Amino acid sequence: MQPDGEVTVMNDTMVTVVGNVATNVEYRETATGGMARFRFAVPSRRWDRRGGNWTDGPTSFYTVFAWRSLAQNLAGSVSVGEPLLVHGRLKVREEEADGRRRTFVDIDALAVGHDLTRGTSAFRRVVKSRDPDESSAAAVGTPPERAGARVGRTAPQGAGAGEAVAHGVPLAAAP
Repeated sequence: MQPDGEVTVMNDTMVTVVGNVATNVEYRETATGGMARFRFAVPSRRWDRRGGNWTDGPTSFYTVFAWRSLAQNLAGSVSVGEPLLVHGRLKVREEEADGRRRTFVDIDALAVGHDLTRGTSAFRRVVKSRDPDESSAAAVGTPPERAGARVGRTAPQGAGAGEAVAHGVPLAAAP
């Protein structure tokens, strides 16, 4: 067991996949923090020698799960159709319903980022609120920033990590 209480598992299958967000990010609060999930489409790309270009092959779909701060940041940062890189633990599960057995492939994400080979992105550091009255609760299925919930504040340019921020301005700079 690690000092933070996490159990280290040696035989997890770690994957890094590149694809596109296929569904809206569903966000909800749990007893242990935020949880987000979305479907992720990963087409296989092949070089067509005859045509001299890349073509899409069959598409694999994964359900990506994220927890705690990654879930909150993901819910406020990702939209359908955006190209991403997802790194995490591959999980395969089987379920039976109505006499049919189905197989699902999930990824428990450890890191998610925009694919910068296909566009640009701007990083915004999140500063945790010091106000205990500010809640991080959001409606089930709605990303926190889009639901009007106050999960944290985006640090304005020039604000350092851990610096107090009020109304988007570092407190040291406030009048």
